[in-house]
Amino acid sequence: MWETYGDDVQFLVVYIKEAHAIDSRSPLGGDGMPMVEDPVTMNERLEVAKTCMTKLALEPMPAIVDNMDNVANNRYEAWPDRLYLIGRNGEVAYKGGPGPFGFTAEDLEAAIQTELEKH
Repeated sequence: MWETYGDDVQFLVVYIKEAHAIDSRSPLGGDGMPMVEDPVTMNERLEVAKTCMTKLALEPMPAIVDNMDNVANNRYEAWPDRLYLIGRNGEVAYKGGPGPFGFTAEDLEAAIQTELEKH
């Protein structure tokens, strides 16, 4: 989707609190997925975000990292993951359900197409 719409839509990964740290209630890792501990400092969170971007092959997209107070996560109800589309007017044009099962890439793509048709 990034390759298809990247010239018309600014994609951004917002790295929030780690959903699957090995010391969390839902640990995951292995089989190509990074195994990380839940960061307790901003520097640790930055390093984990970098690792995840690399291991999940998301590096071509720009990324920002939520602060340790989890402001973006809390405001956007992002945990464990969520897809959003912000329209050109600055308002939410699409809000997927909580991931990974509450949204589909197809729904986001349809919202992107609708938004692009407005202009």
